[in-house]
Amino acid sequence: MGRRPARCYRYCKNKPYPKSRFNRGVPDPKIRIFDLGRKKATVDEFPLCVHLVSDEFEQISSEALEAARICANKYLTKSCGKDTFHVRIRVHPFHVIRINKMLSCAGADRLQTGMRGAFGKPQGTVARVHIGQVLISVRVKDQHKAAVVEALRRAKYKFPGKQHIVVSRKWGFTNFDRDVYEKFRSEGRLVPDGSNAKYITGHGPLSEWKKHPVN
Repeated sequence: MGRRPARCYRYCKNKPYPKSRFNRGVPDPKIRIFDLGRKKATVDEFPLCVHLVSDEFEQISSEALEAARICANKYLTKSCGKDTFHVRIRVHPFHVIRINKMLSCAGADRLQTGMRGAFGKPQGTVARVHIGQVLISVRVKDQHKAAVVEALRRAKYKFPGKQHIVVSRKWGFTNFDRDVYEKFRSEGRLVPDGSNAKYITGHGPLSEWKKHPVN
């Protein structure tokens, strides 16, 4: 028996139902990779960040997330090169969906119970998404802006409902505006920390301040 179409599970009707000791036998989600491209690039290398933002309160299947990931990755690899971007899938499919299987073979009416005990068995996983929630983020150099917008536009078609593309004012995946980031970085108040940056406050022991003296 094939998968039920995702339109059957599009709306957030019930409470979150994650995998747990009470909810066993859940099939693995189709999406297993959430970061791709040049993940280890430092925070200074990719200043531009573009987001794909949801406009709906809905559920997105793990299959749709995987399809969008493949679509964006394929286009960016072809147009920019495989080491020129870092894509991050920002939602995770934790909510388990169920199916009440009905038998349709001969003699099924003797075995089938109809809607008696119709709770259903786990069928797959979906991500519960809110309005304004970021689905996919990409950080690149400024010259690849058009390619990233096109990649996210193509990835949009893998999702139900409405989404829009936002070019962020922040530097990469950090929480600092671009001008603020450059100012703090030149003053030595930001320390690179993978794809993000740590803000050095003036608080704490003197020994720590000596390691990272603020000008």
